[in-house]
Amino acid sequence: MNNLFIDKEIKYTGRELSPHWIYKNFNICGDCIVAFVGEVDVKLDEMVDIEDVINIEPISSKKMLNFIIECFDCSLSEMVWRQRLFMSIIKETLEQYGKQVVRKGDDLFFEGKKLSVSIATKSITSTLVHTALNIVSEGAPIEVSSLSGMGIDNPKKLAQDIMSYFCEEVKSVYMAKCKVRGVID
Repeated sequence: MNNLFIDKEIKYTGRELSPHWIYKNFNICGDCIVAFVGEVDVKLDEMVDIEDVINIEPISSKKMLNFIIECFDCSLSEMVWRQRLFMSIIKETLEQYGKQVVRKGDDLFFEGKKLSVSIATKSITSTLVHTALNIVSEGAPIEVSSLSGMGIDNPKKLAQDIMSYFCEEVKSVYMAKCKVRGVID
């Protein structure tokens, strides 16, 4: 799995969670994960999470660390499992930074306040995940925690640590699948 930290700020609007967005914009074809920093402003008509649409809960923040994962060989169920693994990896990485984080499903909390947003979905050609961590607390529709509030001032380094860990995990799962002998009853 390829990975890339994009050094320019990108405003996430929800349209970026689409098939081949990474390939078209950054020339990375195939399974991949990218990260970037930017404002998040997802209007209801771009929301993928129908529950959030029903509850009229758009997503916004002045600055978030965004991740987009795209895989071409996963069902939606498998991608939701990868999303949960990814959230666990973020939690473990933040704990290595000395931060106590709680994971509930695909949400992360620090000191009782929500730190993340995350959604998995399926397109006609791939499955996708968008996950974002608040870098600052400003601009969110609810009271949230943030990386800056946790004392984490280098989101690029954090993103690279998280992506490296995730890619190693994906590679390890692939190798575990390839090394076994099949059994017959």
